[in-house]
Amino acid sequence: MAATDKQPISFAGPFNGILTWVDARYPLMSTIKAHLSEYYAPKNFNVWYYFGSLALLVFVLQILTGIFLTMHYKPDANLAFASVEYIMRDVPWGWLIRYMHSTGASAFFICVYLHMFRGLLYGSYRRPRELLWIFGMLIFLCLMAEAFFGYLLPWGQMSYWGAQVIVNLFAAIPFIGPDLAIWIRGDYVVSDATLNRFFAFHVIAIPFVLAGLVAAHLLALHEVGSNNPDGIEIKDNKDPKTGIPLDGIPFHPYYTVKDVFGVAVFMFVFAIIVFFAPELGGYFLEYNNFIAADPLRTPQHIAPVWYFTPYYSILRSITINFLWVDAKVWGVIAMGISVIIFSLLPWLDRSPAKSIRYRGPIYKSALAIFVVCFIILGYLGTQSVTEGRTLVAQICTVLYFLFFLLMPWYSSLDKCKPEPDRVTK
Repeated sequence: MAATDKQPISFAGPFNGILTWVDARYPLMSTIKAHLSEYYAPKNFNVWYYFGSLALLVFVLQILTGIFLTMHYKPDANLAFASVEYIMRDVPWGWLIRYMHSTGASAFFICVYLHMFRGLLYGSYRRPRELLWIFGMLIFLCLMAEAFFGYLLPWGQMSYWGAQVIVNLFAAIPFIGPDLAIWIRGDYVVSDATLNRFFAFHVIAIPFVLAGLVAAHLLALHEVGSNNPDGIEIKDNKDPKTGIPLDGIPFHPYYTVKDVFGVAVFMFVFAIIVFFAPELGGYFLEYNNFIAADPLRTPQHIAPVWYFTPYYSILRSITINFLWVDAKVWGVIAMGISVIIFSLLPWLDRSPAKSIRYRGPIYKSALAIFVVCFIILGYLGTQSVTEGRTLVAQICTVLYFLFFLLMPWYSSLDKCKPEPDRVTK
């Protein structure tokens, strides 16, 4: 037998012949071992580590429900709204598929936001996970684009006018803005051409990119290993004989069982929302979106979906022209930077400790203020503009950016506790 020939692995059980045949031609068992049974994760994961797997679950759920919705949806300005009504009223279980998809969009962002917050808690972006964090931020950007393109598809009043407002923001970009806005719309106004290209991006282009980035994110995670609430590297303490991390346990069956429990709890809450409150007070589905789009009738108050509202508040908080540049342009710039700046965290954080368990009071206070400001900005983005709300949004916007811009100084000056050599419970 040649040195490069692969020795088949024998399997026990009723399917041993099939599995042996497949493994001789495809790295089935080596893949399972590398990413499940022989992938050792820290033994002290807590509840914050549910949301990565839950985000993956919702991603798969969105793909599946989206496939069924496209079977009946018509990407035509004259038929889109009626096709959604047809799905809701006449397609067997169509209302359930549609509500699962709309609720899943918000659930996806909830899981991603909590997943990102866990990274801020335990320093998951720190060395050697910089590239892992970058992949995660690219997923976040693609997710925002996917939600934006899908927002227009129901062709309701709020989706139509919300897309009109958001696309017009690109027109504020100097030099290329007007042409870029026309290219995005495919016309001079939001029209049938806009709906068709948004449908193509939402159904084909962005999901392919998202799937590739999710795969890259998982591969990078399993290459450098998972972080843990103590923020120490379990690969630094291995059994000298077996090479297995002393503070690690196999991902399967321990964390697969734990994730199954998390999925059960999540699906229970998800089902309650889908069956009893799919609109969730207008935050998941705006009431104006149950009215067909009318280009001649503008809603009294136009606001994006809740997961965009923190950045929308930052956009609206810029009200002063500066350096002969219009305030709207500065608002668009501030909104873009407020999203991209998360990618710089691996290089902004200079703290000797990764985990918040061992960080000093300065970082804990800064993170608490940041979270409060983020929530306030999100709420203000759903409300109409007043002088008082604009002032509060401006204060929160300043504090939002100071959390990042001052991090190199306050993180290095913070008095941290010594980290343990081994993980704790």
